[in-house]
Amino acid sequence: MAEHSKILIVDDERRIARFLQMELEHEGYVAETEGNGRKALERILSGDYELVLLDVMLPDMDGMTICRKVREKSDVPIIMLTAKDEIEDKVSGLDIGADDYVTKPFAIEEVMARIRAVLRSHEKEEPSEGEKLIVRNLTMYPSRFEVTYKDDQLQLTKKEFLLLEYLMRNKRNVLTREQILQEVWGYDYIGDTNVVDVYIRYLRAKIDDKYNDKFIYTVRGVGYVIKE
Repeated sequence: MAEHSKILIVDDERRIARFLQMELEHEGYVAETEGNGRKALERILSGDYELVLLDVMLPDMDGMTICRKVREKSDVPIIMLTAKDEIEDKVSGLDIGADDYVTKPFAIEEVMARIRAVLRSHEKEEPSEGEKLIVRNLTMYPSRFEVTYKDDQLQLTKKEFLLLEYLMRNKRNVLTREQILQEVWGYDYIGDTNVVDVYIRYLRAKIDDKYNDKFIYTVRGVGYVIKE
């Protein structure tokens, strides 16, 4: 699964980049480094990387901009490396398409666990071509990465899509934050459970609030459920 996966480390701090490269290679990954933001974007879009470790503060182009531009053309997994610990910065990274984040200074064991989790989530078996999930006026085609409300197609990020898919597959069943984290973010995810609340808000804004049609319910003290 993870062995021999090709990973690009984007960090202008050579000591950190080299340390990560050695640790990744020790674990069986193929690791390359890049310290310039603009060059990193070119390499990500032209390379065949299975995952990118992307620092936020970079010369020529910052990590947030790189992530945003990559997401316009590619769904390669991205883990942000940031020295900022404010929740707003973490949410901003996730909102523009990052799969996860690690705050500096970090423990290498945590980085490895997050890499395994993100790679595992991208290896999930694709559903059959004709599969369709329906909750009232909401229809999902998992294999086509499409969701519609009546005839209106929704624009969801990958994490929003995976979260909605998990809720729809378990409609009428209350799912805890821990269950959602394990299924959508991976069993090795190490982070705050409030990331689930953040993404629930995103989905409600794009579905419940936009169409004035309530789908996602909060069960206080337990978790969330989609009801028909």
